Amino acid sequence: MSNKIPCEPIDFVITWVDGNDKAWLSEKTKYQTTSIYDDDCEARYRDWDNLQYWFRAVAQYAPWVRTIHFVTWGHIPGWLNVEHPKLHIVKHEDFIPTQYLPTFNSHTIELNLHRIPGLAEQFVYFNDDVFLNHVMKPEDFFKNGLPRDILGLDCIAFGRNSAGMFNANDVGLINDHFKSRECFKKNPGKWLNYRYGIRVPARSLILLHKRWFPGFFYQHISSNFLKSTFEEVWEKEFEILDDTCKCKFRTATNVNQWLMKYWQLASGNFFPRKKKMGLCFHVEKDITKLLAVIENESQNIICINDTVKTVNFEEKRDAIKRAFEKKFPEKSSFEKE
Repeated sequence: MSNKIPCEPIDFVITWVDGNDKAWLSEKTKYQTTSIYDDDCEARYRDWDNLQYWFRAVAQYAPWVRTIHFVTWGHIPGWLNVEHPKLHIVKHEDFIPTQYLPTFNSHTIELNLHRIPGLAEQFVYFNDDVFLNHVMKPEDFFKNGLPRDILGLDCIAFGRNSAGMFNANDVGLINDHFKSRECFKKNPGKWLNYRYGIRVPARSLILLHKRWFPGFFYQHISSNFLKSTFEEVWEKEFEILDDTCKCKFRTATNVNQWLMKYWQLASGNFFPRKKKMGLCFHVEKDITKLLAVIENESQNIICINDTVKTVNFEEKRDAIKRAFEKKFPEKSSFEKE
């Protein structure tokens, strides 16, 4: 296990929603209308009852983290040790501007993360379905003061009821501010980097003829950010971000936190990392490979992505919990005794 303390502090940020909280459900129903309600389903909010293993993984695999900012509407798991010196409970009203509250739009929450009081300049953002699965070092996330990432061009369209629309909106803004060939000439070593393998750079070279960014290669795992990136984008594109944050629920016109990631990539404000950092598992029918990866730690970071196509939810939830319990049988200091 690496206990190395990073030269500059690195914080973790995790957002969590308790989809069973009756008070939250009541509040959500007040604002739920067909006119603004565009992207909502059970899979977006239901509880897999595995959050405790997220904390156990951090305690075991990244003990060097300075602070964990636990972002919540207000609900807090009964088992969570809120007195832990590394834990910062952050409610929406603590950092999201009043004019956007209440919100049930994950984009609003994510686009305002830089406003969290006390947040470090370097932070790693996790959805609550993204877990550390192996010992991690600070330099896996940041190096020379820059977020580790992969720059590769791609054409991404996930389908009508997916995040593809938000990705397109993000890339549209990137093209308003950056020209792909100019960016390539400034940082060719960050585009064609040996850490990416062969396919990512090859695809980028093919797509460079477009003269604009058609999209970016993206792994659905944790994201490494500089707080100053959020501040810069808000300064330059306030109207677009403001419009998104005014939406109580996710809607097709929104941008999301990928915009910040793409901005860092286009500007060259990142340090290349290896492609084999993590993997997203879309939990639908067969989870055999997911369970094996949890056990053998062949991926450093895993995303357990719930979908509308997930069948036998309870059965899969229990199987994943058993795998985590076998891996992390002892409570962490983030849990009450």
